[in-house]
Amino acid sequence: MSTIRTRAVAGAAAALSLSLVLSACGGGDGSDSAAKTTKGDVKLEFWSWTDGIEAQVGVWNKAHPETQVKFVNAAGDTVYQKLRAAVTSGNAPCLSKMDGMNLANFAADGLLTDISEVAAPYKSRYTAPAWNAVSPGGATYGIPTGSSPLFTAYRADLFQKYGIKAPKTWQDLIDAGKAVQKKDKGVKIYNMAGEDPSTLVDLSWEAGAQWYKLAGDHWEIGFTSPEALKAGDVVQQLVDNDLASNASYADPGVFKTWDLGHTIAMTTSTWQLPIYDTNFPKSKGEWQLADSPAFDPAKPQTSSNFDVTAVLKGCKYPDRAAQFAAWLSSSKESLTALTDPKSKSGLFPAVKDVSPYVDKIIPAEMFNGKSDSAQVITTAASRVGDQWQYGPNYAAMYSEMQKQWGQVMKKEITVKEMLTHLQDWVLADLKSKGVKAVAAG
Repeated sequence: MSTIRTRAVAGAAAALSLSLVLSACGGGDGSDSAAKTTKGDVKLEFWSWTDGIEAQVGVWNKAHPETQVKFVNAAGDTVYQKLRAAVTSGNAPCLSKMDGMNLANFAADGLLTDISEVAAPYKSRYTAPAWNAVSPGGATYGIPTGSSPLFTAYRADLFQKYGIKAPKTWQDLIDAGKAVQKKDKGVKIYNMAGEDPSTLVDLSWEAGAQWYKLAGDHWEIGFTSPEALKAGDVVQQLVDNDLASNASYADPGVFKTWDLGHTIAMTTSTWQLPIYDTNFPKSKGEWQLADSPAFDPAKPQTSSNFDVTAVLKGCKYPDRAAQFAAWLSSSKESLTALTDPKSKSGLFPAVKDVSPYVDKIIPAEMFNGKSDSAQVITTAASRVGDQWQYGPNYAAMYSEMQKQWGQVMKKEITVKEMLTHLQDWVLADLKSKGVKAVAAG
């Protein structure tokens, strides 16, 4: 199961205007306020929907009387629409939780504050891919919060039964799937839901593709690059050979396909482990972790989602906002609490050294103990490819891809046809918005 989802440039002297790169009408609040040091006591509003965060805001407030943070639980499917409306009306919070693609989208639409200067002192705490997620096009609009590096979970008992080993490459996974099919047509090696194209995102990232790449004053769009097509070919083989189940992540019974042994492997991440511990009662203790399959075993890399804390347009105290956000996601005090399963946050740090936080997130009874689960997770965190960028219309592109993905799963179109369509669609959409973009060479 891929991570479940229902799922720009600052300084005219250094580069072209942000508005040329992100959007025709401007890409954020680049005012001098972002570089000022705030004096005196201030109050910040912070929207989030992560369990455990509110308690940490309380811890911060007790220790920092000069910067008081008001927590607002913004849970709900319409949170991004509410944030947009709040910015437009001038009532936006200073800070809000987001994912990487929505941060890029908000930046492109001029709804965030460029905090490049005040955020710079915190950059060294985080991994390069995590910083990329808050810096679409170069300018920084927030602070990384958490990561979701991808690795493999598989039914060790059934792998042994079918005489297959944990796949080291994606071709290994395909070959293993074919071997299983020869012995039992009812068992699949993988799952790809009809509503969730995240498998292709992950594979493209791992293959070294760059769907979006900033190049000077324009974006290069690479949905049909050799790396992207290599990733697409793996998906196509899974589809053509009927190697994947199609359990929907919207179905409450989705976990049964793995728990009952109908699907015997998945790519997954840290925040999902406690979910499996609860929802895999029959197979508990039969699972094992392994590195995510690689395209090039000599240079293995994986992918990750990133949660971020964005600084919205109109924030009067961006330096204090950045200070709080960095404390929340990089201080030992905060991370020790948030990575504790008791917090129910599901947070896995985006910092460079994750070793202090790995052991306790691994459900003790979930895995058979024959592999080093902590090492697998630590390795995954270090292998996230740093080439991936979220472009200015990534969120809209993802919605378009979802429409096409269902057709791919039904064998109505090929993955290559979908990627070709997305290439044309993204270029046309960016052109319509006045954003300079060309097909990658």
